[in-house]
Amino acid sequence: MSDLMNLYQVLTPDGELLENIGDRLDDAMIVKMYESMVLVRAFDRKSVHLQRQGRMGTYAPFEGQEAAQIGSALALSPGDWLFPTYRDHAAAIVHGQSLSRVFLYWMGHMEGSISPEGKNIMPPCVPIATQMVHAVGTAWASKLKQEKHVSLAFFGDGASSEGDFHEALNFAGVFKTPTIFLCQNNGYAISVPLAQQSASKTIAQRGAAYDIPGIRVDGNDVFAVWLTMRAAIERGLTGLGPTLIEAVTHRYGAHTTADDPTKYRDQHNLAEEWRSKRDPIDRLRKYMEKHGLWNEMREAALNKQVAEQIDKALVEAESYPKSKPTDMFQHVYAEPTWMIKEQEQELPVPKGERGVTA
Repeated sequence: MSDLMNLYQVLTPDGELLENIGDRLDDAMIVKMYESMVLVRAFDRKSVHLQRQGRMGTYAPFEGQEAAQIGSALALSPGDWLFPTYRDHAAAIVHGQSLSRVFLYWMGHMEGSISPEGKNIMPPCVPIATQMVHAVGTAWASKLKQEKHVSLAFFGDGASSEGDFHEALNFAGVFKTPTIFLCQNNGYAISVPLAQQSASKTIAQRGAAYDIPGIRVDGNDVFAVWLTMRAAIERGLTGLGPTLIEAVTHRYGAHTTADDPTKYRDQHNLAEEWRSKRDPIDRLRKYMEKHGLWNEMREAALNKQVAEQIDKALVEAESYPKSKPTDMFQHVYAEPTWMIKEQEQELPVPKGERGVTA
């Protein structure tokens, strides 16, 4: 992309630093960033394979966007609020969600949306941009209660065309809530490129309309994302209000496993540009090897550990009791309406598997 040089970047694709990170990022955090990205990429690939095998439902892959999710989630404190979309399970995992729960979600279990005790991780939001308004609400509540918590709302470039995007930014700007809006701009809202969605050259510039600073970062540079997030958190917790971050990145694969990206973009050239030259994991590993933080032995040990961790989580998820089709009628209303009851009765299911509305 021709405008990549306009982004805030700390770590080049060759693994070189553009600025001194000094004591802002220690070696332990850098290694954690790498190990986390390797874990979630392996999880993502495993999930795609499971869907192809019929062991999981339609799945939204995120490979290529690891730095944007890991860099932002690792910057949070345990009590901070996380509002993911359907593509942000890497961030949820790093913030405390178990691998088995994420598997359960994509296998169609309601229990896959349950947040761990003591963690404020909201269920993946499928409706576009609605989670942004919710994030403003929790951030405002934290502010009123004088809590030192921020709310992080993920969204894609397509969500910036929704009314909820503007409502959330407007509300956050007026009440100066400690909300961080993080756009993973991967260039496409499903099949529609950004240039066909908006006349705005960037997402970040839209913050100006609401007196919110907009920062555009290299979304494949985990250092840049983490440092930008830390500054946004400090801004929010000191009463200065929200921040809009545009992380320019790229999803290597399809929008979901039900999509064929070759229908609307040149996969070969994009792979050469992004996977070969700008991969977030490769660039961090280059840096770590140059500074004596990583080697082939540690890489092999990590890959073995990650594979075992994912396999264990999968066994746990697949051992979970199978969900019933009638589960879809639960939790729609506090008291089932006649329409819900009628629809459930029309659903052909084996005797004895009716839900609570029977």
